[in-house]
Amino acid sequence: MATGYVYHPVYLEHNQPGHPENARRLERIMDVLRSNGVLDRLTPVAARPATEEELARVHTPAYIALVRRVAERGGGHLDADTYMNARSYDAARMAAGGLLALVEAVLKGEVRNGFALVRPPGHHALPDRGMGFCLFNNVAVAARHAQTFPGIERIFIADIDVHHGNGTQAIFEADPSVFYFSTHQYPYYPGTGHWQETGVGDGAGTLLNVPLPPGVGDEGFARIYEELVWPLARRFRPDLILVSAGYDSHWQDPLAMMQLSLQGYARIARELVAMAEELCRGCIVFTLEGGYHLDVLAHGVLNAFYALLGEETVSDPLGLPFPASEPDIGGLIQKVKGVQGIGA
Repeated sequence: MATGYVYHPVYLEHNQPGHPENARRLERIMDVLRSNGVLDRLTPVAARPATEEELARVHTPAYIALVRRVAERGGGHLDADTYMNARSYDAARMAAGGLLALVEAVLKGEVRNGFALVRPPGHHALPDRGMGFCLFNNVAVAARHAQTFPGIERIFIADIDVHHGNGTQAIFEADPSVFYFSTHQYPYYPGTGHWQETGVGDGAGTLLNVPLPPGVGDEGFARIYEELVWPLARRFRPDLILVSAGYDSHWQDPLAMMQLSLQGYARIARELVAMAEELCRGCIVFTLEGGYHLDVLAHGVLNAFYALLGEETVSDPLGLPFPASEPDIGGLIQKVKGVQGIGA
């Protein structure tokens, strides 16, 4: 079956020139997908706005109403980093709803897998507060929506953004039906995501945080997937994998200090697709989060589509960092194995 994608022009209308999270990010992605001939090979899935009832599975009605009011008065800021304009509420509803539409298409068998090219991003958004450029938590809304489908009970969320998805963790850390996994630079914005956290109450054992020092690159991330992610995903056995896809762990990203290359990101995408093939009939959907170097972002998304299409092709115009040495994370991996009960 085909690989799907979601895109809508309203995603460009939530915009503040000069802010790192601006419309040029998505424009560059679409340009690169077109120029490499990939867009024509994909199946478009029509975006729709998430209803307020769908958003309320994750967010409080008071917060949803606040976002609507801020847009109605022309915009403003939810915090120092998180802007809104008159179109931001509509764009944010369509971002969450676009991901819902793609998840629906995958679960109904209309496409095999896909990538929601949406903005604003979502993984920092808490039930009652937007932050970190995020208005509504798109991936969390999608997980709850997926669980309304027959046979879809267990959702695995992989967060590959350089920042910890504090909103996603807060929403699901006590929920045994949703596994949340994050690699992130630490300590770094938002300062959350310690390795000792494994879930709360009934959710114990369904949270994996891998907080990384600056400089970890392709080698370290490969170890994380081999030694931590695969064993825990196999233990959890999800019905669907959702990916919060941020590309700001690349060595050229201006907002972080990690050393992943585009080749490393492509490997991660292939690992996650292979995980879905083994564990949940290939059901996997990526959704856009961060990434602030435009070429890194666009080619990272391009490589994710190659992986979703089942191809080994990698586009990497930027190459490897120099020097390519990385900090040793063996000690961290052993600590995480201990608290997660891997190999015990």
